Amino acid sequence: MKNPFKKYRVDYLFFGSFAVLIIAILAATALTGYGLSSKELAETTSVNQRNLLDELNNEIASRLLTIEQISLSTSRDNKLTSFLTDSDEFLRFKNFRDVQQSLSSLTYSIPLIQGIDLYMNNPLYGDSQSYIQFHPLKEAYSQRWFDAVRRSDSGWSDEYLIHAFQGDVPVLSFARSIVYNNRLLGYLVIHVKADTLKDMLGGRSADASRMMLDGFGRPLLKIGTVPTAAEWTRWKSEMTGSSGVFRIHEHSGDSGLLLVYSRIPDSDWTMVEITPWSQITKGSLRLAAAIAAIGAAAILLTLGVTLMLSRQFTKPIKKLVTAMNRYSLDGRNEELPLDYENEFGYLFSGYRKQNERIEELIHSLRIRHEQQRRAEIEALQANINPHFLYNTLDQLNWMAIKAGQSEMSRILELMGRMFRIGLSKGETFITIAEEIEQLTCYIEIQQLRGGPSIEYAIEAPEELMELYMPKMILQPFVENAVVHGFHLRERGRIEIRIAAADTRLRITVDDDGAGLRGGAGLTPRRKTGGYGIRNVKERIAAYFGGEYGVRIGPREGGGTSAEIVLPLLAEKPGTAAKEAGIG
Repeated sequence: MKNPFKKYRVDYLFFGSFAVLIIAILAATALTGYGLSSKELAETTSVNQRNLLDELNNEIASRLLTIEQISLSTSRDNKLTSFLTDSDEFLRFKNFRDVQQSLSSLTYSIPLIQGIDLYMNNPLYGDSQSYIQFHPLKEAYSQRWFDAVRRSDSGWSDEYLIHAFQGDVPVLSFARSIVYNNRLLGYLVIHVKADTLKDMLGGRSADASRMMLDGFGRPLLKIGTVPTAAEWTRWKSEMTGSSGVFRIHEHSGDSGLLLVYSRIPDSDWTMVEITPWSQITKGSLRLAAAIAAIGAAAILLTLGVTLMLSRQFTKPIKKLVTAMNRYSLDGRNEELPLDYENEFGYLFSGYRKQNERIEELIHSLRIRHEQQRRAEIEALQANINPHFLYNTLDQLNWMAIKAGQSEMSRILELMGRMFRIGLSKGETFITIAEEIEQLTCYIEIQQLRGGPSIEYAIEAPEELMELYMPKMILQPFVENAVVHGFHLRERGRIEIRIAAADTRLRITVDDDGAGLRGGAGLTPRRKTGGYGIRNVKERIAAYFGGEYGVRIGPREGGGTSAEIVLPLLAEKPGTAAKEAGIG
């Protein structure tokens, strides 16, 4: 990002700097006031909500505890156990009437109870319009409350709908196992009116969002806007201790939530209230808005002061800019004021000294321009030399053809091709195909000059032929084999293999010649390469670094093996930079 002090006008920067400073101070003040006031409001709200939740918890817990005690005493009633265990049909029917009457009395005497279900083997079905219903035991396993009973002998379900004669009714169900002599006889299920409990949970706050949790942290009863099941799974781990408060920041579509919870000692019930953070901080936001309005007025006042100051600063700068725009080497330049003694005076003095140096530099540039022009003429002259060489070889070729020297003509033709590839219009990198062509020209020249009979084989996949490599890499190794390896021999064989391995190009040059220099006392044989091979090693190290290079060693079966490792180059190095206009 560009420095604004290098891009924008000074008067704009003055105004902007002061404005930003005032805005920053006011923003810090507003944020601090908002943070402190919102924290205080949140603490006050949480304390009040915890006190209210304690009251609600006491009231609701006492009602639910009554239901649990009624369930326990009823499950141990002798008439109920007799009804569930007797096999005599007369006694079962007699006990059925007594049990039905007893359960009905409970329902009528406690308004909180919606109805009672009894799950048993071989039930006797009563009136479908009654609050007391009997069901087969096997139907208990698919009921909403069964998971709670399976973990313990008794337990509460969450809110759900049951079908009664007046329609679907929302209830919470407390189920208890009826066990006699270690044998399960059935389940006693008391349905509690959920709407009555919701009215109690709402208390005096009709728009409150609250939940009632059981001992496992499951929401059994909800009013208002409460978290989803996935959200509650993540949040309930924050609830530690009997009561507390914490803020939820991750709630989508809101600035967060304040969650207050209360659990009474020796009770399984936990009351939770969820309040949007924005609802708590309404007053803090109004305070922040007032501070922002004061800031806007302060910025307007700053505008007038900064504009007046900026004009005093920009006046000498405009003079300097005008002088710079009108500057010329041959014309009359504008004079700058001499009465400034501050930084602007130093700036004007520096500008005058710079003009003097510019004149000196212009003079030196004229001299360098003349020298450069002469160098370009010499470079153009140097470009004539390769063309002269090609033309001379072409004329010698025609002379050899006229003289009937076909071998000499072929050698001159091959030399011309080698020179053209070797010079490559000044390029350092050529394709593998061009390198192989130059190499075959050299080998054919050696075959024509009457030396040892040379056999050669080149293995190179077609897909590698368009890759690039430094020129004149292979020829020194072949020349070394011909001059030293096949010295005083009638024939020799050279094998060249080119392959790609990962991101590297591996080239192997094998010959069956005299091999490397022997040990002490032995007849001198081959060296590991003269100037040409050293030149190849140095060029590879200069182009690509130490991880690429040449390794020369003895060939299995006699002779010499050279391995050349290069990077895979799909294009000439520096091509992308040239196309982008770099270099």
